[in-house]
Amino acid sequence: MAEHWKVPASRALRADGLRIADIDTSARPGFRGGKSDGQRLLAERGRVLAGLQEKLYANGRTGDRRRVLLVLQGMDTAGKGGIVRHVIGSVDPQGVDHAAFGVPTDEEKQHHFLWRIRRALPRGGQLGVFDRSHYEDVLVARVHRLVPDEVWQRRYDEINQFERELVDAGTTLVKVVLFVSLDEQKKRLRERLERPEKYWKFNPADIDERGYWPAYQQAYQAIVDRTGTEYAPWYVIPADAKWFSRLAVTELLIEALENLDLRWPAATFDPAAELRRLDRS
Repeated sequence: MAEHWKVPASRALRADGLRIADIDTSARPGFRGGKSDGQRLLAERGRVLAGLQEKLYANGRTGDRRRVLLVLQGMDTAGKGGIVRHVIGSVDPQGVDHAAFGVPTDEEKQHHFLWRIRRALPRGGQLGVFDRSHYEDVLVARVHRLVPDEVWQRRYDEINQFERELVDAGTTLVKVVLFVSLDEQKKRLRERLERPEKYWKFNPADIDERGYWPAYQQAYQAIVDRTGTEYAPWYVIPADAKWFSRLAVTELLIEALENLDLRWPAATFDPAAELRRLDRS
């Protein structure tokens, strides 16, 4: 366990029994240290993550089907993009399969809601990242009544079955939901409106979505309660402090990879003989 963590991040952030309405978005569960400690530790632990991810990728190149999938959920401005840039950006991009899920296309709407998710699953040996995911179909679809109630209600069981299949096939799931306060979200949206280089990140609908926050709280509570399982638990990260959310996700990924007990693949050739051959070349 890294310094400054009183308990492993997986224990401090696990959502078992958590009430979404009670989350202190400025808190740093399990971490004893300030911003400077967190930023220094993020750089150090990023290097550890990169080394473990390289082992995963190397094993995938030799046929190992194990993979790690990071599922990122959160309201707009919660920091999902920052996680991708600053955490996933610290590892070898060759070993990353990244997918971002927006509004379903016309083609995707013709299929079961998990169809597009299955097509984007990471390959063996890869660190997969879902920026939004299948959970949009029990979040946005529920809040905005995009489908009848009986449709989104049965999706919880379908998701649990789907994730059970993934885990049984060698996928380690790291499911993370990021929460910022409405005040912090307003601050981040204002920054996007006041800085021309941030305009591209702004969507006028983001302001409208703020009015649905009570409904989203209920929807997030339901996914935590109904799809948080022993084989695929939820981790809830207070995200007002970007450095903390990035460090927390780094720690969760390190734990997930360490639990795979990875070893470097054995050579399929005689290294000594190849060295002699190289010297003679």
